[in-house]
Amino acid sequence: MADPQADTVRDEVAGPLAALGLDLEAVELSRSGTRRFLRIAVDADGGVPLDLITDATRVVSAALDDGTAMGEQPYTLEVTSRGLDRPLTEPRHWRRNVGRLVAVTLHDGPAVTGRVVGSDDTGVEITVKGQQRRIAYADVARALVTPELGAPTAPTTGRPKQQKPSAKGRGSAPRPGRPDHHREKDA
Repeated sequence: MADPQADTVRDEVAGPLAALGLDLEAVELSRSGTRRFLRIAVDADGGVPLDLITDATRVVSAALDDGTAMGEQPYTLEVTSRGLDRPLTEPRHWRRNVGRLVAVTLHDGPAVTGRVVGSDDTGVEITVKGQQRRIAYADVARALVTPELGAPTAPTTGRPKQQKPSAKGRGSAPRPGRPDHHREKDA
């Protein structure tokens, strides 16, 4: 059942979030006694860094202050990134998770776990036990990213990872661009 208040919130905040380059993924309203809690989940190509969450919180708050969706009663606002616990339901979700391990439950047939290697508007290509397999989105009942501890993750920003300097050879030569304050004195 659709929540009319959540739909109104969605209408009021989707435009300002889109202006920041963010997709509105979810609007969740809950109530505990007299307290109201509003959680807005967002996502973007390349991930959502913390400073962008801060900007999103600011524009969502302003849009809700100017709108009518939340009324005059106080509420707590949380703007968060999509997170791993949210199902992959849109082609953009699959595109943003290329390289990641996913668990896919099919409408008819066995569940499969594999690594996303590509996707388009109609389906996804995953590698299952070394074999590439195409799955149409229409055949997917549920799909979630499977967390991998210690395993390499899919690139999210397109920027190369910075290499940490090795401990080997530290102090034997000055690092470029940095003054060498620890030179030994001549004996």
